[in-house]
Amino acid sequence: MSTTFQLDTSTSRATPTPKPRKRLTVPRIRDHKKDGTTKEPLVMLTAYTARQAQLLDTHCDMLLVGDSLGQVIYGLDSTLPVTPEMMIAHGAAVVRGSYHSVVVVDMPFGSYEGSKEQAFDTASRIMAETGCAAVKLEGGEAMAETVAFLSNRGMPVMGHVGLTPQAVNVLGGYAARGRSQHEHEKIIADGKALEEAGAFSVVVEGVIEPIAISLTQSLEVPVIGIGASAQCDGQVLVTEDMLGMFERVPRFVKRYENIAEVIDKTVATYAEEVRARSFPTAEQTYQPKS
Repeated sequence: MSTTFQLDTSTSRATPTPKPRKRLTVPRIRDHKKDGTTKEPLVMLTAYTARQAQLLDTHCDMLLVGDSLGQVIYGLDSTLPVTPEMMIAHGAAVVRGSYHSVVVVDMPFGSYEGSKEQAFDTASRIMAETGCAAVKLEGGEAMAETVAFLSNRGMPVMGHVGLTPQAVNVLGGYAARGRSQHEHEKIIADGKALEEAGAFSVVVEGVIEPIAISLTQSLEVPVIGIGASAQCDGQVLVTEDMLGMFERVPRFVKRYENIAEVIDKTVATYAEEVRARSFPTAEQTYQPKS
């Protein structure tokens, strides 16, 4: 029987155990939207580690290994310094830690814009070394030829329009896009160009809601919103943001928990017990056999 691998949750060690292959596929994600409508929105979150993937996998349709790891994991100021090697290391971990979700890996800045051949080299390496099902790249009409080049060579591509963080220097910041008629028309045109090029799905980020709704209604492939609209075909958030790991988050993020506070209190208790010599106790130490 064909198998994939899931980490054993009964131990803190990364012991792979075979599981029946139940993973969703790119065609199933694309076909989730029928006749221009989606009955049940797709669920997508970011993941960067095997354990995180384990915890999210059951609840998600897709896991995105986002270049946001540059800020979330490595403390960088933006996504621009992220390298293919970083994406591959974390992408492989997420694939190992999941067995249900479609895993999509971001192509980092500078690794695909130069030419469609450069994009092919990067995408083929990412897919071969991680085992992911698809790659994601930013840009609309300007990247359509590249998307078609990859798609025609067996590499599923998720597009990304609207607020594109890799273009932050051109955009002048992270403000919402689409407040002018020109921007509105450009975002719709970008999405249509990606669909025609073969993208199986398109992320729309940080746009005013009417544009997100219009784009969702205009495309036959699923439109995944982030800072967009509940009317999109699915939603994605940075997991650390929605869990409350950071004090400051974008306006479009809903904090479902305050994990940072839980960690702070837990570590404070640990530190107090260590300093009081109340940890470890006999239960956590090895005693001589009588």
